[in-house]
Amino acid sequence: MTVQIDNLKIGSQFEPFIIAEMSGNHNGSLERALEIVDMVAKSGAHAIKIQTYKPETMTLDIAENEFYIRDVNSPWKGKSLYRLYEEAHTPWDWHEPIFERSRKLGLVAFSSPFDVTAVDFLESLNVPIYKIASAEIVDLNLIRCVAKTKKPMILSTGMANIAEIHEAIEVAQSNGCPEIILLKCTATYPANPIESNLKSIPALRDIFGVQVGLSDHTLGIGAAIASVAVGATVIEKHVTLSRSDEGVDSMFSLEPHELRLLVSETKIAHDAMGTIHIGPTWAEQESIKFRRSLYAVDNIVAGERFTNKNVRAIRPGFGIPPKYLEVIIGRRANKDIKLGDPLNWGLVD
Repeated sequence: MTVQIDNLKIGSQFEPFIIAEMSGNHNGSLERALEIVDMVAKSGAHAIKIQTYKPETMTLDIAENEFYIRDVNSPWKGKSLYRLYEEAHTPWDWHEPIFERSRKLGLVAFSSPFDVTAVDFLESLNVPIYKIASAEIVDLNLIRCVAKTKKPMILSTGMANIAEIHEAIEVAQSNGCPEIILLKCTATYPANPIESNLKSIPALRDIFGVQVGLSDHTLGIGAAIASVAVGATVIEKHVTLSRSDEGVDSMFSLEPHELRLLVSETKIAHDAMGTIHIGPTWAEQESIKFRRSLYAVDNIVAGERFTNKNVRAIRPGFGIPPKYLEVIIGRRANKDIKLGDPLNWGLVD
């Protein structure tokens, strides 16, 4: 199930593939967008992702009823959908300089298209992979269009049930998509870790036979690190230069030091998973000597009986194992034994 993007491989045998999502945290500045690219490259993350849409391709310019955000828990409360997308969108003429800077710095650069015109545009920029956002997983026409590019596709599964995921995968595969990666996602902003349900990651992998990762909107990096332990091979997190700059997604985005920590800690988590192994590892062989074993804790002359006063289980571990203490107590020494000598069976009558 290995997936290759540019010169990077994604799979359980490789360190987690870390995607930094810029979203609208460029705050309307190309200079800031390029600074985010530089920051991501320095962090050690593998990829940077943006979003490709225009406000008029997303919704209508209406500021009432269902087109107006009233949810008190939403970070975008008090905005119309159109104004939100107008503020958050990445201008299309910024894409090329963002991608060019990213590639020069060794990052995989790609985007989430939100309609077929965005796919056509991204094809002109030769992106290596596409991401379908959670809310778009039911837009089968968009998925069909992306699949026909014959490039790998990441499908975010926030809000989707098994039938919807299955339908999206079926459409993608039947239209030529060579490789699919699913991302477990909770489409709330920020997301409560309790609703992350990371145990779904191996279930999705087993049901659909594809790589599965995590698109994480929780605060911090705890959920992302935990996801590696249950098999996540891809992790996507929103990033910003500073939450105090109040970008549209800043409140649930990682700052530079946190992104660096995410990269290093998920790699450690992946390495720590290892294989099924019960027993001393190669590295532990030297530590076995620090186990307890039976030693003479007093001088013992030949013929003298072993007692709890002249024999004890102490460190290091060069003597008879401690479990044989009761077997030895009451028996006699075959020869003189000095204080500090480890016991062996040749010393026991």
